Amino acid sequence: MTELLTAAQMKAIEAAAIASGKVTGLELMERAGRGVVQAVFDEWPELRAGSFRAVVLCGPGNNGGDGFVVARVLKEWGWEVEVFLYGDAAKLPPDARVNYERWVAMGEVKPSTSFDPWVNCDLFIDGIFGTGLKRRLDPEAHRLVSQLGGERVVAIDCPSGYCLDSGRALIEGDGLDTSADLTITFQFQKIGHTLATGPAAMGKVRVVDIGLNVRTALIELRAIHDVRSGVKRNVSAVVKLLDRTQFEAASHMQTGAPLGKFSIGHKFSHGHALILCGSVGQGGAARLAARGALRIGAGLVTLACPPAALIENAAQLNAVMLRSVTPDGLAEVLADARINALCIGPGLGLARAAEVLRVTLAGGGVKPRPTVIDADALTVLAGDATLFAALHPACVLTPHAGEFARLFPDIAAKLDAPATKGPAFSKVDAVREAAARAGCVVLFKGADTVIARPDGTCAINSAAYDRAAPWLATAGSGDVLAGFITGLMARGFAPQQAAETGAWLHVECARSFGPGLIAEDLPEELPKVFRALGL
Repeated sequence: MTELLTAAQMKAIEAAAIASGKVTGLELMERAGRGVVQAVFDEWPELRAGSFRAVVLCGPGNNGGDGFVVARVLKEWGWEVEVFLYGDAAKLPPDARVNYERWVAMGEVKPSTSFDPWVNCDLFIDGIFGTGLKRRLDPEAHRLVSQLGGERVVAIDCPSGYCLDSGRALIEGDGLDTSADLTITFQFQKIGHTLATGPAAMGKVRVVDIGLNVRTALIELRAIHDVRSGVKRNVSAVVKLLDRTQFEAASHMQTGAPLGKFSIGHKFSHGHALILCGSVGQGGAARLAARGALRIGAGLVTLACPPAALIENAAQLNAVMLRSVTPDGLAEVLADARINALCIGPGLGLARAAEVLRVTLAGGGVKPRPTVIDADALTVLAGDATLFAALHPACVLTPHAGEFARLFPDIAAKLDAPATKGPAFSKVDAVREAAARAGCVVLFKGADTVIARPDGTCAINSAAYDRAAPWLATAGSGDVLAGFITGLMARGFAPQQAAETGAWLHVECARSFGPGLIAEDLPEELPKVFRALGL
C-alpha cells in the first residue's frame, strides 16, 4: 500500500529523524530543493540542456527555504533566476534563513509586491506555502498565487493556499484561480493530494525521496498524537491509498486463493450472496448488483424479489438464481446458513427497504451477517433511529454525497462549511466520524472514495491523475459496486477489505473499458482485469 500522511505526521517524522542525529534540518532542506530540480528535469528533459529563465516565489516558512535551494541550484546550472520573497526575511525559520543568505550571496531577493505576473520565463516555482498552512491567504498572497501561470508551474508540496490535510483551498469563495503543472512533495504523498479539489490543482504529483527511512518513520508515529477538529487522535492511524499492492494482499485473505482463481471445492465454498430486489419495473439496479457479485467470485448469487416481479427478472437472469420472497418470508429464507452475505437497497423502494431492514437488522430471529446497505436502504436508515442503532460491525454503508448528508447531516455540514483554517475538516475526518457513529464500515463514494471502519482504519480509493475514470459517473455504477462488495464478503473478505478491494476493482474495470462505459459493462470487464493482474 501507499501511505498518505497529514502535515503533522510528516512534521513528526522529520523531527524524529533530526532528533536521532542522523540528519539535520538543513540537510533535509538541501535534499528537498535538489530533489525539486531533479524532478523538474525528469519531467521536462529539454530543460537540462542550455540556459533558461526561472522565477521562484518564496514564502515565510521552510517551504520558502526549499525555494531558495531551488534558486541556487538552478543558478549553478547556468539559469537566469529571479527570486521574490513573500514575508519578512528577518522572521524566516533558522534553516530557511541560512538558505536565504546563501542565495543573497548569489543574487537579489525582491519583495513579492514587485512580482510581475506577465514576466516571460520558462519555469515558475511556487514555494510560498506548503504542507502546513494553517490560515487563509491574505490579499497579497492570494494575488501572488492567482497570478501564477505560464508554460510550466511547479509547486513545492502543493499549490500555495491548499490544505494538504483535506485538499481544500483556504480562501474565500469557491477556490483558487490557479493550479500547478507539476507538484513535488517529499518522501510521502499527503492526504490532500487525493481529496476534494486537490487533484485538480496539483497537476501531476511526484514524490521525491529525501533519505528518510520509511519503515522507521512510520514506527515513530505510534508515539505521537495529533489534535484535529478538537479530537486527540493517535496519528499512527495512517491513511492508505489503495493500489495494486494492497489488492494483491487482500485478494488472498480469507479465501486462500487469489480472486479469479478458485481452490478445489464446490460453489458453496465460495459463498452465497442474497440480493434483495424491488417490485415490478424496479429490478434493474438489483440485477446489476447481482451480476457484480457473481462476476467477482461469489459461488452462488440469488436475487430475492416480490412474487409479482418474478417473471420480469426470470426473463433477464440465467446464472443468477431467482427466488420469490415476501417480507414475511424473508426470515425463513435467511434461516439457510449458507447465505453468508446480503445486499439491501439497490432499486428496492423505500417501503420494501424498510421491511427488509426490520427483518435483517432489528430482529426477527435472523442472525446478523455481512450486509451491504445502499441506495433506498440508506434513505430508510436516515429516517429511522431504531434501525440505525441496530447496525452491526459486519455492515458496509455505501452512500454518495446526498445520502451521506441524510445519514450524517451534522458531519456533512462540517465538511461543506468553508475552510477557514488548517488543518481543515476533511472527507477522511468525516468518514472516520461517521463510521464511529454507525459502528460499521462506511464507504463515501466519489472520485475520492473514502472507506473507514469504527477504529479509524481508513483508505482512499482515488480515481484521479493516471487513475482518472470520469466515465464511471454513469447510472447504475454504484449498484455494481454494491454487488462487488457483497460478492467479496460472500467469499470471506472482512467488511473493510471487501469495501477497499471492491472499490479498487470498480475503478480498474472502468479504466480497462474506457469511454462509452455503461454500468452493465463493469461486471463483464472483471475477467479482463483479473487477467491483466495475472490472476
